[in-house]
Amino acid sequence: MQTIQVVFSTVMVFFVIISIHELGHFIFAKRAGILVREFAIGFGPKLLAWKKNETNYTLRLLPIGGYVRMAGEDPELVEVQPGQTVAVRLKDNIVTRIYLDRLDERSNVMRGEVESVDIEHKLTMTLLVDGVSESYPVARETHLVARGMETQIAPYDRQFNSKTVGQRAMTIFAGPMMNFILAFGLFIAYVQMAGVNEKILVNEVMENMPAATTELQQNDEIKAVNGQEIGIDYDLMLDIIGVSAGKPIVMDILRDGQPLQVTLTPVANEDGIGKIGLVSKYGTRSATLSESFTQPVVLMKDMTVTIFQSLKMLFTLQFKLDDLAGPVRTAEITSEIARQGIVQLTRWTGLLSLYLGIFNLLPVPALDGSRLMFLGLEAVRRRPIEAAKEGFVHFIGFAMLMILMLVVTYNDILRLIRGE
Repeated sequence: MQTIQVVFSTVMVFFVIISIHELGHFIFAKRAGILVREFAIGFGPKLLAWKKNETNYTLRLLPIGGYVRMAGEDPELVEVQPGQTVAVRLKDNIVTRIYLDRLDERSNVMRGEVESVDIEHKLTMTLLVDGVSESYPVARETHLVARGMETQIAPYDRQFNSKTVGQRAMTIFAGPMMNFILAFGLFIAYVQMAGVNEKILVNEVMENMPAATTELQQNDEIKAVNGQEIGIDYDLMLDIIGVSAGKPIVMDILRDGQPLQVTLTPVANEDGIGKIGLVSKYGTRSATLSESFTQPVVLMKDMTVTIFQSLKMLFTLQFKLDDLAGPVRTAEITSEIARQGIVQLTRWTGLLSLYLGIFNLLPVPALDGSRLMFLGLEAVRRRPIEAAKEGFVHFIGFAMLMILMLVVTYNDILRLIRGE
């Protein structure tokens, strides 16, 4: 049963952070009046699909991302050309359906040759029916039907590129923004569940190490080392101990309200760093109302710094392949954290959501940051970059990201096989 819960929790983590990202794009696209053709979670073959109102919702096989396909972003898959024979269905003398194939099987329709058609701007079409030209208005929600599929037309004012730079930029930025909002909300929940760190306690004393020769006990509070107040600065304590290999240090301890002092000498590890064989933990208390909001801000700030340090190593090539984690390794880590319980899983999900938001804002082709950069250039130039050139840049970027993803995933699988 626990294994099933872990698998379910792992799947839900990825589903939530990807869905909330795409939901941001979706909401602001709809607010701008853009026709959203598809809301997809995952890539590759469809596992589930359903349609509501104008949008197809799909769940796809590969859970490595998602997308919101908006009208006007890509060339329309179905077009009507002059000289083409079509069948149309009319309602109150207005075209509501245009059939492009299997015309003899269509009922309650009118067949004719297209003389002219404009389903983006004027929304009209002229048909030659039995030698007579007839012009008809085209409804804004008209569907093109071909090869068993229906595609709703997109008048120009419902296409992505028809919107202002601000509306398009907000639609793109909304994905990472929703990840930041989700991360903040999850960190609030984490602080509420985990509490606020207020002291450092002894959790375990390791055998055959300097700490084992002292009177240190579990749950002793570490107040100071060599006269320096520690508070909750765990790194400060490690730094003082680390540079004191072979030198006696004095630790001020508080046990059941009574102050104590212990003296011990750290031993050097293989890297020459002082160690005393002490495993610590944080002592916590319930968060106040204000801390429920300030502590998540601190967490997000610290994690953002760590994320940018990792990204700096990535872009300066200061890493080994084993340092990178693809979907397989990330899922493995998520499963391990899920076994630790909901508290740590909440914190981890917040970190992943924060990372996804930051990563997507990088000016890397195919990511949201690159699209925002192109919109910024458009705002400065007062005219858009040629769609073909921008599309080519994004295609190259997407291909490079997929190659990197495949390489990292292959390495992750090899590590699993090797049992690392």
